[in-house]
Amino acid sequence: MSERVVEIVPEAGLHARPASKFVQMVNEFDATVEIGYVDSDNLVSAASMIAITSLGAKCGDNVRLVAEGEDADEALDALEQVLRTPESELADT
Repeated sequence: MSERVVEIVPEAGLHARPASKFVQMVNEFDATVEIGYVDSDNLVSAASMIAITSLGAKCGDNVRLVAEGEDADEALDALEQVLRTPESELADT
């Protein structure tokens, strides 16, 4: 199991385009990924758009990513990139 803490950069937080890109990216890997706030034990499935947006994560919030599976580290690398990319740049990816 791999774990990482990442600060959310997109201006809209994990809503709309960033959340959609995040979920798409999760589904490209052979790993189970969960996400939640750093100070909480409550993690939700990172493969669910509803679960992601229900977190209400905003720009500047720190979230914890936990991945398990064959591609766990690669998944975390890619997801960290999504969370660290400004929303204006996500439209181009």
